Amino acid sequence: MSTLEINGLNVSVEGRMILRDFSLLIPGGEVHALMGPNGAGKSSLANAIVGHPHYEIESGDILFDGASIIELPPDERARLGIFLSFQYPAELPGISVANFMRAALQARSKEHVSATKFYKKLYECMDLLRIDRSFTSRSMNVGFSGGEKKRFEILQILMLQPTCILLDEIDSGLDIDALKIVAKGFNSFRGGGISALVITHYKRLLQHIVPDVVHIMDGGRIVRSGGLRLVDSLEESGYQSVGT
Repeated sequence: MSTLEINGLNVSVEGRMILRDFSLLIPGGEVHALMGPNGAGKSSLANAIVGHPHYEIESGDILFDGASIIELPPDERARLGIFLSFQYPAELPGISVANFMRAALQARSKEHVSATKFYKKLYECMDLLRIDRSFTSRSMNVGFSGGEKKRFEILQILMLQPTCILLDEIDSGLDIDALKIVAKGFNSFRGGGISALVITHYKRLLQHIVPDVVHIMDGGRIVRSGGLRLVDSLEESGYQSVGT
């Protein structure tokens, strides 16, 4: 079971406080959704968890499987199984999809990955996400549509098999068909002790990736938690309806 626990976290960026006494517990096997207005600190939280150097942890702690990770560099956090799907995936000119995926897989496992096993797994995952196999020779994310980039974020999850998944607005820019495919890919992997945090603005994603708990964030902290009824309140009356 891969549990993510955040205790009293205070995070600043260039001297400005972003997260304020933030606490959250995501037990292994659960999917939690995080919603809130722009500027609430949702993406900042995700970046702090993975160790982005731009985010300064002033106090508090982040525990993964009971051990503090705040002193670990980003690559070591990734090797532990923590994965962040970016809202705006970077383009990597000159690095093919296949080479990127294989290098990432070998870095994650610290073992040699045979070409035969690698391509078998890669093609199976690409087929699930309806990604044409010709993409393996293309530069990672270069010239990809928004929906294609998000599918490749899910492809990385399926290939790397992380145990803690952070999805930062994976639904941004997706049409309904692409959203269903991305959600199907994620749902094929959820469970089995994996903890996940889904950051979104919209109910439509949570109709396909159904969370165990919904949290509303504002001013750098969680102001309310509950079930999917919270999302219905947001749809009807906005964030003021939940007391932010």
